Amino acid sequence: MKTRTILIIDDETEIAQLVSIHLQNEGFKTLQAHNGLEGLEIFKNNPIDLVILDIMMPHLNGHEVLTQIRQTHQTPIIFLSAKQSDFDKISGLVIGADDYMTKPFNPLELVARVKAQLRRAFQWSQTEQTNTKDIIQLQNLIIKASERTITVNDEKVDLTPKEFDILLLLASSPNQVFSSEQIFEKVWKEQYFEGANTVMVHIRTLRKKLNDSNKAKKIIETVWGVGYKINE
Repeated sequence: MKTRTILIIDDETEIAQLVSIHLQNEGFKTLQAHNGLEGLEIFKNNPIDLVILDIMMPHLNGHEVLTQIRQTHQTPIIFLSAKQSDFDKISGLVIGADDYMTKPFNPLELVARVKAQLRRAFQWSQTEQTNTKDIIQLQNLIIKASERTITVNDEKVDLTPKEFDILLLLASSPNQVFSSEQIFEKVWKEQYFEGANTVMVHIRTLRKKLNDSNKAKKIIETVWGVGYKINE
């Protein structure tokens, strides 16, 4: 089995070292960076399977690092931050993080989340290759599943991984209504507790990127009290 490489970007050397030791004990290879610029440089020059990313760092903060990575890669990213508010967590997920943990943290839980994200990334790629039509066209929207790209009116639109996954889920079953709970559990692959706000925020930003908010016939339609669907 391939040894997975985890990049840890955190300006607190002790934390980066602690995380590295626990991951290495589980058979992972680790690389460390202690500011955003160094982290991006390592990411560009090495095959990275997952990134553990602090937010408050010198040179480039975690949000800026994530944004640059997402321009070209869908690599799983876990924020590990001292910022603990719900707003910070939702903001991190909306801009493209796959998970968010707060400091102080349990290293064993972090390792478990790393394994879960790697497992989901592999399962999703396998499912996408076998079960999803490669090209889906609905109205003025074209989705290329294998390339994870979309165009609206022949113009490319950049989406975060979760936004793309939500859109692909809805578009793969046009006219079917998905509840927030179904969307959360299918996209996040986690049990649904309080995920409605997370789904709602992602749908809102997704509509904005699709220029969908002011159209007479929206690509993504809200079925009040039930959920969301895409009209065929």
